[in-house]
Amino acid sequence: MSHNSFGHLFRFTTWGESHGPAIGCVVDGCPPGLSLTEADIQPWLDRRRPGQSKFTTQRQEPDQVRILSGVFEGLTTGTAIGMMIENTDQRSRDYAAISQQFRPGHADLTYDLKYGVRDYRGGGRSSARETAMRVAAGGVARKVLGPDIRIRGALVQIGPHRIDRSRWDWAALDDNPFFCPDPVMAAEWETYVAAVRKAGSSVGAVIEIVAEGVPPGLGAPIYGKLDSDLAAALMSINAVKGVEIGDGFASAELQGEDNADEMRMRPDGGVDFLSNHAGGILGGISTSQPIVARFAVKPTSSILTPKRSVDRTGHDIDVSTKGRHDPCVGIRAVPVGEAMVACVLADHLMRHRAQVPDAPTHIRLPRN
Repeated sequence: MSHNSFGHLFRFTTWGESHGPAIGCVVDGCPPGLSLTEADIQPWLDRRRPGQSKFTTQRQEPDQVRILSGVFEGLTTGTAIGMMIENTDQRSRDYAAISQQFRPGHADLTYDLKYGVRDYRGGGRSSARETAMRVAAGGVARKVLGPDIRIRGALVQIGPHRIDRSRWDWAALDDNPFFCPDPVMAAEWETYVAAVRKAGSSVGAVIEIVAEGVPPGLGAPIYGKLDSDLAAALMSINAVKGVEIGDGFASAELQGEDNADEMRMRPDGGVDFLSNHAGGILGGISTSQPIVARFAVKPTSSILTPKRSVDRTGHDIDVSTKGRHDPCVGIRAVPVGEAMVACVLADHLMRHRAQVPDAPTHIRLPRN
């Protein structure tokens, strides 16, 4: 009943708290014989690592991952893969003042009501620090998926400011601190988020994840739908308040003839879709089109502005959170979203192969 595990055939369990000595995860179900070293995982962690720009928390954590088990001479053994990251820059004193207070927008009250005890240092188990181990698990998942399946994420909105999709350029992601595919909007975000940070406030964001090269057939009806598992995975990320697949909520504004993804045959027996409103999933099963998912992240709840709340003794109080916090937590959520999508796809790929071992990897229909 601890609910610290995610997945079925490809399954990972995370452990540790924000200000504990270390955080870690155990990945179970990874097939044997895959090439895997710490160098395969570290680049993904480096993208999530805090303190890389003034627009994220200034907590300085190298996030150096260690593989403790499940790998021998550079190859996975098929047994549980244990990984760990040491916490090196905790400032528990920053949270001493709130040990008896409930911060608005945080899990302080609900953890206390459920368990009767909570680690108030940086949120303990509810801290986004835990997501580093999801990214590590996602690095293993990418090995399971192989090089033909590519998963990329981008920040498409901060506050009310959305990117211009006509300027979308994947190559631009590494040229700005926002994982933004629109160079023009990235420059505008710098000014906007800097002002939010200076005011001691925070702002929300929307992240889009695109998975290309996904074979058809992943997912299952009714309760094993690929999109429902993706939604659950993305919704489990800290501060996420909404998830959509494909056109998502925008599809409510469309009529049937606009929303349907029409099809045509190719000479080689393949099928071409003329649009992708469904986001690469129909009936809970992948179509081989790009899978597109977006999730909305709320503004960071830890802000300098005093907010009304209560304490454990039942008194009304005002809470102002000190410490090092992200003015836009959505920025570092991009690699976390990629990792969760990778873990879901790896799990479903293994489940699909187990049930339908001879399933085609591409759509092919017989021509009469």
